[in-house]
Formats: sequence, structure tokens, C-alpha cells
Amino acid sequence: MLKKLLIGILLTTSLSVANENEKCNFYPVKPMKPLYYGQLLFDRIEYNIENKNSLDYEITGWYGGDYRRVWIELEGEHNTSKDEGGIEKFDILYGKLISPFWDIRGGIGYTGSYGDNGSNRTMALIGLKGLAPYFFEIDTNLRITSKGEVYGDFEAEYDMLFTQRLILQPRIDTTFSFSKIEELGIGTGINYIKVGLRLRYEIKREFAPYIGINWAKLFGQTKALAKDEDNSTDYVDLFIGIRMWF
Repeated sequence: MLKKLLIGILLTTSLSVANENEKCNFYPVKPMKPLYYGQLLFDRIEYNIENKNSLDYEITGWYGGDYRRVWIELEGEHNTSKDEGGIEKFDILYGKLISPFWDIRGGIGYTGSYGDNGSNRTMALIGLKGLAPYFFEIDTNLRITSKGEVYGDFEAEYDMLFTQRLILQPRIDTTFSFSKIEELGIGTGINYIKVGLRLRYEIKREFAPYIGINWAKLFGQTKALAKDEDNSTDYVDLFIGIRMWF
């Protein structure tokens, strides 16, 4: 009898507490406002030691949240003595996170050269940017120009930490085309392969001078087009540069 009485008291108390909890709502959970932030990265600003008038650059900026961002990417070279050069790419992109380490991006782009024989293309593009297994950073895009030509690009790099501040970065990039774009010096197939090494020292995380070397080789129709213009088809560059971000 005592056992049944105790069980009845416990059940009554539990129901009473549950009813009181339903009435109490002192700390309602409200959805957190989305956070927006950004970064401006001067990934490469480098002075070519072999060709002392050549300045190469690669700049990336983005703004947004964890799932959606707007990107601006600029890459090219400039000859300071002749006021000539080219914009390899100037892209404005919208990106969406599709997995913990990958963004799918799409937008518009521009490529071209300036000087006496300048030529250019505008284009639409779609691509992937992210972190592959073993921490390889990948950036690849497929581009369709305003004249219907189709080509793509691929970049991969990896940071090897000797210390917390001294870092060696191997890098490989290439382009491949399904169309011959003679004005831009692009042939069908694989256009070139460029392999580089950059050794940087991070004085601060946001500021790192570096030294480096590039080896590049042209292939196929792109190689033939370069020969027609008396340009090199296989070369090595030594350079010094600065990497910084805000």
C-alpha cells in the first residue's frame, strides 16, 4: 500500500512540474542574425628578376557569410618599360557552399591584353573552388566567351610548413581549350603547364615576403602561335614578391 502511495505522489509531482514548465517561457530562442565579413588577399605581387620590367599580380577579394559569398578575382602582368601587359582574368562571381570544403561559383569574366596589339574577350563562367584531400587548394573554371569559344583553367597549390612562419608553396596551373582563339594566343587542347615554388616568411600572418621560381612550357597549337610571334615556348623565371591580406 505504501509503495502505491509513493508512486502516486511521484506521478502527481511530475505532472505538476511539466505543466509549470509549459507555462514558463523566460528565455525564448531567437534565430541569430547572419554575420557578414570579407577579405582582400594580395596573393602574388612579384617582380621578375629575369625580365626586370615585368610585374605579376594576383588579387582575390570576397564578402559574404559562411554559405554565400561574392568574389572578385584579378590576375595579370604588366611591363613597366613599355606600358604593355595583359589581364589573364578579371572575374566577378557569386559562390554557394555545397559541402564543408567546396564552393560552386558562377559569374562573368574578362581577359585581354593592352598595348599596340591589344585584344580581349568577355565571358560567362562556372567553376569550383575549395580544399581537396591532403589540403590541396583547388580553383578550376569553365569559360564560354561572348563569341561562343570554350576554354577552362585549373590551379592547385599546397602549403608545406617548415616552421610556423617559413612556408614553401608548390603551385601548378594550366589552361585547356576546346576552341582556337588566335587573338589571345590560345590553341585547342592543353595550352601550357606552369609549375612554381614560392618560399615565404610570414613576418606577420598578414604580411609575407617571398622568393620563387617558375617553369613553364607551351604545347600544341598554343606553342605554334607563340613561335609565330617570336615568343618563348619554354622558360624559367626567378622572382621576388610579397603576399599580404586584410
